[in-house]
Order: sequence, then structure tokens, then C-alpha cells
Amino acid sequence: MSASDAPSGADSSGESNTDRDSRGADGERPSARRPMSLEEIRGVYADQADMMARMAWADRLLAGRYRRRVFERAEGRVLDVACGTGTNVPHLPGSVEYVGVDLSPEMLANAEDRFDDLERGDNLLEMDAQNLAFPDDAFDTVVSSLSTCTFPDPVAALNEMNRVCKPDGRVLLLEHGRSDLGPIARFQDWRADAHYEKHGCRWNQDPLESLERSDLEVSYVSTWLAGILTGIRARPA
Repeated sequence: MSASDAPSGADSSGESNTDRDSRGADGERPSARRPMSLEEIRGVYADQADMMARMAWADRLLAGRYRRRVFERAEGRVLDVACGTGTNVPHLPGSVEYVGVDLSPEMLANAEDRFDDLERGDNLLEMDAQNLAFPDDAFDTVVSSLSTCTFPDPVAALNEMNRVCKPDGRVLLLEHGRSDLGPIARFQDWRADAHYEKHGCRWNQDPLESLERSDLEVSYVSTWLAGILTGIRARPA
């Protein structure tokens, strides 16, 4: 979107007068100042779980190849944090022992319906990513995709991934965030609050910023799709 395409009342950055007025004295948007609560996020995904399961074909088309590139390195006992409808499952090696956790029971129900070898209460568990009910060093690999944008405290969730991963294990993430291309990035910024209110997703985040504040040690980063997708390999501290 060029400056001439910006909404009425917007400047060349794509930000409207209303957007600027909605910021607090600290310059942050409302979604940054007050993240959704766990109950609010659970409500969002209760409404969207069925639709996301139906749209799995679109995710395979747009992001499937990137999920494979990131998650093909998983091995051993694998924890999928914020597993949703099981989107990562087809992109993991068949030899792994899979455990998926998610805050949303509706998401887990869809995952159970999609895959014959996944069962609620067995390898699909309802759980808060920021407070994982597993002992330290319980998994060889921890994976998560498109999730840090939703966690109320992404650093806390990343630190939990660090805690439950074995010292010689790895944490594999596929995240999304603000594009490297100016027009796309300005559109993301302009729509950030509306997108957050509808989907509970901070779609213009910088995923590496949360990683830098966590206990994890990033060993590899790659970006795709104009910088929107970021693949990350990390080691437990």
C-alpha cells in the first residue's frame, strides 16, 4: 500500500490520526499495553477452531514447506506447544513420540478428529504454555509454530520451553511477524489493533525480540515470505 493508498486521515506510514490518538502516553498501542487474558484467548479460539481445521489445506499451501524445513530436525520425544488443530503433525518425522498441548479444548478436539493416533488425555493435553505441567528436561525436542504472537507473556512461554527441553535437545520455532517490505509492514501496523481484537494475534511483532529476552540461545534464523515467516533453531540455556 503506497502513501496515496493509505486510509483517509493516515500519514505516509499508513497510521491514521485515530491510531495515533489511541496510543497511550508511552506511545504503545492498546494491545501492547493490555494483552488478552488466558480466558479471552480461550474464547477467541473456541470460536475459530472449526474454521481453522477446515482451512488446514490453505496452511499446507502457504506454510507447509516452511514447517517441514524447520520441524524435520525434530527427534525423540517431541512437545508441540500451542499445537492447535495438529497443524505441525504432518511435518514432523514419523519416528518421533508426539505430545501436543494447547489452551483451547476446541482446538484439541479438532486435532483428535484429524489424526487417528492422537487422543485427548493421552498425547493431547489442555495446558497453558506459560506454565507447562512437565518436569524439567522432559523432551528431546520442543516445537511451536505461529504462537508467540498470542501468548500474553511470550518470554514466559519460551522460558518454559527452555525448562522442559533436555540440555542437549533443541527448540524449533516457526514464527510470524512484521514484514521486511515497507508497504506490507505499514499495512500490518495500521491493522494491528483490529487484528489483535479479532484473533488475539500480534501480527506485527518481532519474534526475535522475545527470543533475545528469554533463556534460550538462538543458533540459527531464516526468514521467508518477505520476512513475515521466521524459522528459528535454539538451544536450552
